[in-house]
Amino acid sequence: MTLLQLIDSCADRLRQAGVAFGHGTTNAFDEAAWLVLWKLGLPLDALEDHEHDEVDEEAAARVRALIEERITTRKPAAYLTGEAWLQGVPFHVDERTIVPRSFIAELLADGTVDSWLGEHTRRVLDLCTGNGSLAVLAAMTYPDVVVDGADLSAEALEVARLNVERHGLQDRIRLLRSDGLQDVDGPYDLILCNPPYVNSTSLSQLPPEYRAEPKLALAGGEDGMDFVRDLLRDAPAKMSEQAVLVLEIGNERDNFERAFPRLEAVWLETSAGADQVLLLTREALVRKSLPSPRQER
Repeated sequence: MTLLQLIDSCADRLRQAGVAFGHGTTNAFDEAAWLVLWKLGLPLDALEDHEHDEVDEEAAARVRALIEERITTRKPAAYLTGEAWLQGVPFHVDERTIVPRSFIAELLADGTVDSWLGEHTRRVLDLCTGNGSLAVLAAMTYPDVVVDGADLSAEALEVARLNVERHGLQDRIRLLRSDGLQDVDGPYDLILCNPPYVNSTSLSQLPPEYRAEPKLALAGGEDGMDFVRDLLRDAPAKMSEQAVLVLEIGNERDNFERAFPRLEAVWLETSAGADQVLLLTREALVRKSLPSPRQER
């Protein structure tokens, strides 16, 4: 059996089992290729170079066992491999954090955010940093900045520390435990945030692969905006005059606009469209004169 034939058969098995994707891949073939190449110790970008290689039955049996583990446990593939990639950069990941997949990574890589930045941009905050991937990517993208990565979860920060050290960025990234913005000092020139934003109805309907992730990093309350309300209320005090906040809210744009109807937001184009990530200036946040969370509801 060739490598490609093995991947095809594993993809068929994943389809038959009805597993859910979205943690680094979007379809059965890509997920099978990831798991097969990883199990065989081949580079994840090496399929074309090895697709006609013969795979002996012993190696194929090890691969099939991994595929069955994926099906039986319904864990995201990244939890089985211990690694996820974001914008071509590898990160350690395990059950202590969600699997990194933020669209903000795209916006850092393609320069979308750059027009709001400048020489004044010196301090960056990655709030809800999880495994630290956005903090690492921000430090890589902007070599003249220092970055704080903050999260409420002490376990997530342990994983983030592994990734900061993996990429040799200990001198430029500081990790902080903070409940929202309470325990960060500011002022920041750029805040990145991929918060818990899944509304309660959607949360109850998530496939097992998503429920395998820490609920703390996903659950956003009845309309998905609980964390966001506190964030937008508190952010101006932690932002410099020209600062901007880049906020991911997934499929919750309708709920966001109902919660903040007078807030002037810039919606940013990503590979998933222009409804997933928005940008807010400090000026817009101050101008809105945010009411209390109870009033916003």
